[in-house]
Amino acid sequence: MISYGRQHIDEDDIQAVVDCLRSSALTQGPMVAKFEQSVAGYVGARFAVAVSSGTAALHLAAIAAGVKLGNAILTSPITFVATSNAALYAGGTPLFADVDAETVNISPAEIERMLAKHPEIKVISPVHFSGLPCNMVAIKQLADNAGAVIVEDAAHALGSRYADGSLVGNCKYSLMTVFSFHPVKSITTGEGGMITTNDEATYRKLLRLRSHGINKEADTYQLPKNAQTNGVPNSWYYEMQELGFHYRITDIQCALGVSQMNKLDAFVSRRCALAKRYDAALAGSKLIRPAQIAGRNHSAHHLYPVRIDFAAAGTTRAVFMADLRRRGVITQVHYIPVTLQPFYQQMGFVNADYPQANAYYAQALSLPLYVDLTDAQHESVIALLLEMLG
Repeated sequence: MISYGRQHIDEDDIQAVVDCLRSSALTQGPMVAKFEQSVAGYVGARFAVAVSSGTAALHLAAIAAGVKLGNAILTSPITFVATSNAALYAGGTPLFADVDAETVNISPAEIERMLAKHPEIKVISPVHFSGLPCNMVAIKQLADNAGAVIVEDAAHALGSRYADGSLVGNCKYSLMTVFSFHPVKSITTGEGGMITTNDEATYRKLLRLRSHGINKEADTYQLPKNAQTNGVPNSWYYEMQELGFHYRITDIQCALGVSQMNKLDAFVSRRCALAKRYDAALAGSKLIRPAQIAGRNHSAHHLYPVRIDFAAAGTTRAVFMADLRRRGVITQVHYIPVTLQPFYQQMGFVNADYPQANAYYAQALSLPLYVDLTDAQHESVIALLLEMLG
């Protein structure tokens, strides 16, 4: 079966994990810091904090940004539910701004409209959908004018570049950027996430939140008298300074992550080559087109989403996907609008308020795109699509 996405694991990755297993530290050891330094150094951020998942990263970022009861996070309806759930985890409220028809990214015009209506918006969380960076210059200006902070959801976008050529995650436009290392992402640690930031106070808070709210840094103890006995430091001492969580990642996962980072540029290059081949092959069809037209050279192409006019093709998406699967090709839909989920409708969200998100969803399909997809497999997928679409 040809899947829509899949990890690439080679012998270097396997050996890195084996070496960690044979070491003395399986968790809270040196590989965590090495992985953090690798990602921060790559994207150009001052700090990075590795955690157990991208969802954990979104949760901690919401808390570190100050979200609480009475505050809101504004994001896109075309995302995985974790982005908006982070607002609820932190005690705040999620809000949504519709997407742009050409990028499927959150629309700056809709952000401006929502900011005018909702002064409680504390955080704007733009989602770099499928790896295509949002219009961060416009979004940052809107956030600055409204006194809001930005937390970028870059779960799809490790290796992507902004319009100015700099790498997503450098936080030049945001307080924090969040990455995911699920197996189908740019690199994988099995499960895992990362938060980058340039703000040291935010970085220190994230470190505490990741591990039960505990601080082990002597220069920031709140009860320093308890940290020593007759002037001698108590080596065992630590302080729980706030309510935190167990969101640590293991050295085993980070060993894999460090090895994967060595191949990231090659991974992105292969994904871009496959995307360009799709673009060229599908250009002549009236029934299928890339979902994102702009910024093709800036995306890391985590996904290859298309729009298919299923009605004009005389079929439905369910039938089309089932036919593809019977012929050995697995596709997926990214995403069901969050505002279509029962939980969010029970909160009062009306899905019809987001027409562009719904128009995209009605035609959305994610085609196979991953590093190990061979040229021959790719050509067979393209040929099958064009055959099925007449």
